[in-house]
Amino acid sequence: MSAKPAKPRLHSAEDDLAFMRAIVQGGGRPSMTLAVCYLAGGLLYGLQCLFHVGQVTGLIHWPDLANLAFVVLISASFLAILTWAILKDRRDGGAGRGPMASRALNAAFSSAGMANTAVIIIFGVGAVRDHDFAIWLYYAAIVFALQAAAWLIAWTLKRKTWMLATALGGWATAVALGLLVREPVWYLGVCTVALFLLFALPGWIMVRDARAASTGG
Repeated sequence: MSAKPAKPRLHSAEDDLAFMRAIVQGGGRPSMTLAVCYLAGGLLYGLQCLFHVGQVTGLIHWPDLANLAFVVLISASFLAILTWAILKDRRDGGAGRGPMASRALNAAFSSAGMANTAVIIIFGVGAVRDHDFAIWLYYAAIVFALQAAAWLIAWTLKRKTWMLATALGGWATAVALGLLVREPVWYLGVCTVALFLLFALPGWIMVRDARAASTGG
C-alpha cells in the first residue's frame, strides 16, 4: 500500500509574524560592496568636487592635461576599490544570502543604481545635443533624489535614525542642486558637503557594521 503524499505545510500565524519581524528588525551582515561603494565614492568624488571648487574660485591653476589626469585617477581609483569590494563580498559569501531585510535593502540600492544609469544617458545626451552643460548638472540632483528614496526604504526596514537623516538630507540636497545649476560655486559647495555627509559618512557606518558582523561583534 503506497504512502500518502505529504501535504504541503501551511504557513501558521507564527510563521507570518516571524517573517514580518525579520523584515522590520533586519539583521545579518551588511553588504561590504555597498558599504565600500558609498565610503569610497563619497571620499573620492567629494575630493574631486573640492578640486573643482578650487578651480572656479581661482585657487587651482593646473594645465588641462593635469586636470584630466586627476579626474581620470579619481574614477579609476573608485572602480578599483569597487572591484575589490565585490570580490571580497563573493569570497565571504555575499549579503544576498542574508535575512530578507538585508536582501530587500540591497535590492533597493541596486534599483536606484540601475535608474542612475538611465539618468546618465538622458542628461548626458541632452547636454551634448543642446550644448548646455547645465542640463548635465541636473544629473547629480536626480542621483541624490534616488538615493534619498533608497535610504527611506532602508529606514523603513531597519528603523535606524541615521538612515532617516540620510534620506532627508538627500532630498534637501536634490532640491538645492536643482535650484543651483546656474550658480557653480554654490552648486559645487553643496555637492561637496553632501558627498562627505550623505555618502562617505553612511558608507563608514556600513563598513563598521559589516566588520563588526563578520567578527561576531
